[in-house]
Parts: sequence; C-alpha cells; structure tokens
Amino acid sequence: MLMLILNVVYVLVAIAMIALILLQRGAGAAAGSGFGAGASGTVFGARGASNFLSKSTKWLAVVFFGISLFMAWYATHSARPVAEQGLGLMGEVAAPAAAPSVAPGELPALPPAPSAEVPAAAPAADAAAVPAPEQESAKEAAPPAQ
Repeated sequence: MLMLILNVVYVLVAIAMIALILLQRGAGAAAGSGFGAGASGTVFGARGASNFLSKSTKWLAVVFFGISLFMAWYATHSARPVAEQGLGLMGEVAAPAAAPSVAPGELPALPPAPSAEVPAAAPAADAAAVPAPEQESAKEAAPPAQ
C-alpha cells in the first residue's frame, strides 16, 4: 500500500516539475523585454516569476530524488530470496533429469539407440588374400630376380 501511494505521489511530483520547468523563462527571454514582452514577467508579482518558480522547482526536485532513493532502498531491502517466492503453476512441474556432465571441449554422448535387430556382421576378409600396403611397395621397389 505504501509503494502504491509513493508511486502516485512520484508521478504527480514529476508532472508538477515538468510544468514548472516549462513555465520558467530562459536566459534569452530578457532580450525580448525591449520589444514589449517585459510585462509578462509581472504575473507572479513585482519580483517576477523566476524566484517563485525556481524555488518551487528546487523543492520538487528534492522531493522527487528523495522518493526515488527511498523506493530503491525499500525495493532492495524488502526483496525475498528466490527460494521463498511462490512459483504458482510452474512450481508443480517436475524438474527434468540432470544431463551427464561433459568436460569443456568434448561432445556429449549420444543416447542409446532403441533396441532393434542388428544385422549379422560380414565375415572378415582373409588377411593373406589382400596384400598389405607395405608389401606392395616393397615388391615394386625390388628389382626382378634373374
């Protein structure tokens, strides 16, 4: 309830600050007083609007920053730890199974394939029938015997 009231006051102070800042005359406004615009400064009295508007803006800025700091402090000190927060419907969902740990740079192992008939392995070729690459290169390098 406190934060709701502070938020409403915060927005109202911000709007009031915007209005007061826009009502103030800039430094270049005094140059127009020689052409008949000098009478517009007497709306807030003989001293002009600068004193009233600048003081009001100053105090609204103090209130604005004070509320900002208090709301930031309140938000950090009233925050609940994650474990205490209610998750609603998501709290009822079961957690997924933990994945096996993999060292950095390694690929994870594939899941086991579904059981199916494995075709019979082809019979191994006879090692004597197929010459090894070293034997072939040795035969080519040796001169024919006479």
